Amino acid sequence: MDVAVNTSAAALSPIALFIQADWVVRLVMIGLLVASLWSWHVIVSTYRALKRVQGDASPGNAAMPAGRIHAVGLAEMERGRDDAEFDLAGRRDRMATALNSAVTREVDRLGERLNVLATIGSVSPFVGLFGTVWGIMRAFTGIAAAQNTSLAVVAPGIAEALFATAIGLFAAIPAVIAYNRLGHMLNRIEAHLGRYGEELHGMFSRQMVKGD
Repeated sequence: MDVAVNTSAAALSPIALFIQADWVVRLVMIGLLVASLWSWHVIVSTYRALKRVQGDASPGNAAMPAGRIHAVGLAEMERGRDDAEFDLAGRRDRMATALNSAVTREVDRLGERLNVLATIGSVSPFVGLFGTVWGIMRAFTGIAAAQNTSLAVVAPGIAEALFATAIGLFAAIPAVIAYNRLGHMLNRIEAHLGRYGEELHGMFSRQMVKGD
């Protein structure tokens, strides 16, 4: 009796379910596992990048967003010095446009891979559901061919099918949670960089009034 129970448990283990699954369901499982690994790579790398930005707002670091925004402001100041006519209002407007564009560019760079998490989080459950539906159809076909509806015949096929949905949720749930959390961090960084751009605009505007 114990041997039978152990054998059944082994047959329903994740590895056994993968090996026994139909090739379509197996491809779905592999695709979802790859998507999960990809999402974790994006989660870890994006989180580290955002934490570095939060921890270093030095305008002297040209490798960080604040430094690049500061460099844009300085470049715009240099271009303004070459104007044939002194147009304070025009220079201020161009400075504001340049700094706003720089802030937007830096935020876009930091969040460029968040769409990967959004896609994985929204699509993975449906891909897993497709694998489940396909597996259940195959299980019912096998039941009809065997003309046997005992639990021993039904359980493996149904378990294979449901395992695909489980993997889909395994891929989707962390992606959705990380997307929301990282999006919140990015919003805070965007607000900080926006305020920094406004401070730069004010500082450079005062220098323009003083004649550079």
